[in-house]
Amino acid sequence: MSELVSHHISQGNKNFVASSGGNAGLALAYAGYKLGGKVKVIVPKTTSQFMIDKISRLNADVEVFGEVWDEAHQHALSIAQESYAIYVSPFDDSLLWKGHSTIIDECAEQIGEVDTIVLAVGGGGLLCGVLEGLKKHGWMNTKVITTETEGAASFAKSYAANELIELDAINTIATSLGAKKITQAALDRSAEFNVQPLVMTDEQAIKATQLFLKEYNVLVEPACGTAVAVPYLFPELLSKDEKVLVIACGGANVKL
Repeated sequence: MSELVSHHISQGNKNFVASSGGNAGLALAYAGYKLGGKVKVIVPKTTSQFMIDKISRLNADVEVFGEVWDEAHQHALSIAQESYAIYVSPFDDSLLWKGHSTIIDECAEQIGEVDTIVLAVGGGGLLCGVLEGLKKHGWMNTKVITTETEGAASFAKSYAANELIELDAINTIATSLGAKKITQAALDRSAEFNVQPLVMTDEQAIKATQLFLKEYNVLVEPACGTAVAVPYLFPELLSKDEKVLVIACGGANVKL
């Protein structure tokens, strides 16, 4: 998010409006706080007061609107247009993808090329960035396992159909995955790689967060639990001689 905020501030734009289920809004609020931007975040009713308070403490204005993220998104677009602010999508922006791609830069520097990457998919922003990083480093043979819950599997369904599929509703405890429709770029970029979508139950995602907490003393949210679930609950998808990177993202929007 700092990549996006610093770019627009350098162009003289300091006002930002975002829609978010929580994490992206927190990231924007933090970047704005550090870099001198003014931030307003629109969150749906599914966002916890715990997360709203976190965002507010970073001097961001938070408004609750809509039952799900998609409704908050449309409202945020209107506000941004009326106030001449920069609209910040939680996943559909090339500047965000560029920032996410640096995960692969760090991976290349610290552990070298990997055989498999595991990551959770909501709207597809992280996936776009990771694939951008893989392409940059020429790691075209790296397998990418994408993870979602059954109530938010917009990527898996779109990938299977080879076209964008919009879900009728979001029905999952992993609310950070709650985009009814992924960005087209995620589908387009995935066509260049060996991508394997994995969909699991809420219970499996939660079980994985408990196992991760026990092993690493780190509490992540259920959305992230879908990614860490792969080595814990789906080890048959990996082989012991592989070099595997599991991206554990998302711990701000949860409490025990």
